[in-house]
Amino acid sequence: MKIAANAATLLLAMVFLAQPALAEGDAEAGKELGYTCLGCHGIEGYRNAYPSYRVPKLGGQKAGYLVIALKGYRSGERSHPTMQAQATSMSDQEIEDVAAYLASLGGETVASGGEKAPPFEPATACAACHGQNGISVNAQWPTLAGQYESYLERSLRQYRDGSRANAIMGAQAAIIAEEDIPRLASYFASLEGLETTKVD
Repeated sequence: MKIAANAATLLLAMVFLAQPALAEGDAEAGKELGYTCLGCHGIEGYRNAYPSYRVPKLGGQKAGYLVIALKGYRSGERSHPTMQAQATSMSDQEIEDVAAYLASLGGETVASGGEKAPPFEPATACAACHGQNGISVNAQWPTLAGQYESYLERSLRQYRDGSRANAIMGAQAAIIAEEDIPRLASYFASLEGLETTKVD
């Protein structure tokens, strides 16, 4: 347990030192471009057809993380035909703008979070980056609180099998016991946080 805690601390320190600078997005400019995102992400409980999982909630997600995710689809580090098609048509500035717009759609809960301690050890390890109550502590790391359980579970499995490229999450997911993946997904999904984006 002590070794795992030390490894997590070292990993966290490495991540802080490796943060790239991000440009500022214009939420108003991103509103028009981001409107197409709501065709899937703006429908409560909307499911990806195959494999079947709920399309993630984006309302209140960190803008910095959304930029990284969109660029990951654009570069092929993340695989999803629709998302890759959307992202490859966007410039860096358009990605920044769309991310700013989508991040602006969340409520106060997503911004503030809470201080409730996670109930079991794997969730405690996640809290180092994703916050004590699933609300991310860094603009470039995703908030997990309130995200759909099926999406979280799929994401962890993608990090484990390498189909979603991320050195830090790949290493972390590899040490999560198989039986803890659904437990983690269920725990973070149960927290108050992310929202389905709404058309305003």
